[in-house]
Amino acid sequence: MGVEIKPVMSRAERRTFVRFPWKIYVGQYPAWVPPLLSEERKRIDPKRNPFFGHGAVQLFLAYRDGRAVGRIAAIENTLHNEFHADKVGFFGMFECEKDPEIANALLDRAAEWIAARGLDRLRGPTNFSTNEDCGLLVDNFDDPPMVMMPYNPPYYEGLLTGWGLEKVKDLLAHKGTVEKFDRERFEQLERRVKRGEPRVSVRCLKMDKFDQEVDLVRELYNAAWEKNWGFVPMTDAEVDHMAKQLKPVVDPDLALIGELDGEAVGFALALPDLNQAIRHLNGRLFPLGFVKLLWYLRRINGIRIITLGLKAEYRKSGLASLFYYEIFKRAIRKGHMWGESSWILEDNQPILSGLEKMRFWLYKTYRLYEKAL
Repeated sequence: MGVEIKPVMSRAERRTFVRFPWKIYVGQYPAWVPPLLSEERKRIDPKRNPFFGHGAVQLFLAYRDGRAVGRIAAIENTLHNEFHADKVGFFGMFECEKDPEIANALLDRAAEWIAARGLDRLRGPTNFSTNEDCGLLVDNFDDPPMVMMPYNPPYYEGLLTGWGLEKVKDLLAHKGTVEKFDRERFEQLERRVKRGEPRVSVRCLKMDKFDQEVDLVRELYNAAWEKNWGFVPMTDAEVDHMAKQLKPVVDPDLALIGELDGEAVGFALALPDLNQAIRHLNGRLFPLGFVKLLWYLRRINGIRIITLGLKAEYRKSGLASLFYYEIFKRAIRKGHMWGESSWILEDNQPILSGLEKMRFWLYKTYRLYEKAL
């Protein structure tokens, strides 16, 4: 029988869509971290995900002989296209059995939906924008993904390129460990940056003034990243939504504001690698998952540096290096033995050079693809 592609319409179809990854990964890919089903349901719900305030998403399922064999989301991000003066459509949440016929049918249907909306390129995978998890893992399938990073089987690359998608940008993940962290080097750098009048400083996020700090971070984030390839400014609703999600797990010692003469000019955020705990829950917090979560949270031994950015005019102030030094120093004090800095654009040479000096090394590559329609 051939492959049939159906738009997801009913509650039962949404349930099938959300639970489909278990068919791909369980028993075959031990590094996969099952996502929380409750969060995946929120992601695809227009009433609970603020992305839908400026974007449209159509979910599709692939069937063969009445059995679900693949899924994909076709995405129009109007904010991206307005910001970049583009006509790009996106795809994401791609999962598929190892069969080019299935993959081709899914991508054909997503491209058809995108083209019908007047868009001329298909890019992905993104879930649903570059402010969320995005990119296809193309190397190192043995190490589990860190918090808010994707994972996929090795054969997905062949399915995407076989349909005609070509690389448009690589997103890099670098790893650093306590053993390789050159504390003396960074103590010297800190003294050099702060020599004379201490114009430069780094402080923790003030959790007792969380709402005001979120407003400050919103302004810093959109200013610091606006020139990055693929960047899309976060709306107020998206920032508030993410802040609500992260507040219970943010460690204020690892959420830092950089100041120059008392003015906030940069922001850095690292999170404990929650995936080390989430992977034991099999997608469910209740009834027993929450107890497991609390148990494994105490055993997390790594962090992910998610964001680090400065307003353009302050990027030579030495704050970027201070951010890395402060985060790693504080993380080590808390018992973390390693960290990942991700993701970094492949052509962001200043950050890549800084990571190399800190003895971080490239250990994962995530790829975005594109095809003209």
